[in-house]
Amino acid sequence: MILLQISASQGPQECALAVAKALQRLLDEARKCAVNVESVELVPGAKAGTFLSALLTLDGEAATELARRWCGTLQWICASPYRPNHGRKNWFIGVAAYDEPPPAEMSEVRFEACRASGPGGQHVNKTDSAIRAIHLATGISVKVQSQRSQHANKRLAMLLIEQKLAESASQAKSAQRAARRMFHHGVERGNATRVFRGERFEPVA
Repeated sequence: MILLQISASQGPQECALAVAKALQRLLDEARKCAVNVESVELVPGAKAGTFLSALLTLDGEAATELARRWCGTLQWICASPYRPNHGRKNWFIGVAAYDEPPPAEMSEVRFEACRASGPGGQHVNKTDSAIRAIHLATGISVKVQSQRSQHANKRLAMLLIEQKLAESASQAKSAQRAARRMFHHGVERGNATRVFRGERFEPVA
């Protein structure tokens, strides 16, 4: 699954209209290549039927190729439908793709019995009741020695691993959100990867 964002960036209302037109064109292309598109977040523009931003998920065998075709700067060549006497006829919006952060799921965990260390009474350093748990996919590890039995320490270690995986996934999502925020401020004007023309947003070969 791929996250795809279409943004008007800091552009005027014509760019928000371009986002809406690009979204419709993308949906048409997705249907033709059997890619499922779901709207995650649509930020409406000041004018009816326009969007400042559209965040979507793409799912299907052709999702990566579809995202690749759309990523970058899009140029829309059209006279402003809102300002008839406006001289500008080139409007730019941006499209960026983000890999979805992996869910915080448990996979294979290796457990190692080890000698407890530090203060803790007569049982410390006399039995191998402490447990070190290692999440093999990420290398995250924890050591638990607070319980008297290996079984109890193992259960606690699993809970700590789950917590660390959840924190890692949350950080990945936060980093992704920060990248999306920066994207809104950095759409390149010119050097378009795709060009569209007219009210019907027809692609220029």
